[in-house]
Amino acid sequence: MNRFDQQHVLVIGATTGIGLATAHRLQQEGAHVILTGQSPERLQQAAAELGEATALPLDVASAASREAFVTALRARTDRLDAVIYNAGIAAFGPFEGFDEAAFDHQMAVNFKGAFFTVQALLPLLGEGSSLVFNTSINNQVGMPHSTVYAASKAALRSLSRTLAGELLPQGIRVNAVSPGPVETPIYQKLGLPPEQLQAMAGQVMGNVPLGRFGQPDEIAAALAFAASKDASFMVGEELVVDGGWTGL
Repeated sequence: MNRFDQQHVLVIGATTGIGLATAHRLQQEGAHVILTGQSPERLQQAAAELGEATALPLDVASAASREAFVTALRARTDRLDAVIYNAGIAAFGPFEGFDEAAFDHQMAVNFKGAFFTVQALLPLLGEGSSLVFNTSINNQVGMPHSTVYAASKAALRSLSRTLAGELLPQGIRVNAVSPGPVETPIYQKLGLPPEQLQAMAGQVMGNVPLGRFGQPDEIAAALAFAASKDASFMVGEELVVDGGWTGL
């Protein structure tokens, strides 16, 4: 099934986990994939894995990096058929322990970066294109120690809904995919000791009726669907993929 034949699809944040799995899925379905990453080493590794793909560095939290990225992108293509915004960071901790710098950084990547990156990409999107934000079920559940992360994802979910209405007259479909707990490298980046990570995983698993973490490929399938013409009647929606956490 080649739903993306001859299409240029940009995956923002595609060097590991869900983003890389999504890039692979899109490529398998015929897309010319453009991937971004903040780490030059991981970006190079991901590009090598994919083979025929365009890899461009991007730090979504930096205005200068966003400007350089868009300039480089426009030198390679004059259109994008779909954009999947997957860049994100997670930092968990007690509400009383969060400092302003940590707050600002998480919001800068998860929400502000999404807002201004997509704004800069609008001239490349047109009739029939699709924009998908990868959010999180944390935007709707009250998980302790997730205050800033959850707020950033709720802002991203809100952005997807409001842009869905605003960009519809231009023929651009906007939707969101909200994963539950997924087995990705993001957990290793939390900076928690192994025993604390294991305890956290056990608590999370207790909320998932399927009794396991999701896999990146499972979220990639949902993101590819939302970006494709198969979802042509889906606008402003939140596709939840969480093993039953919020539905049962």
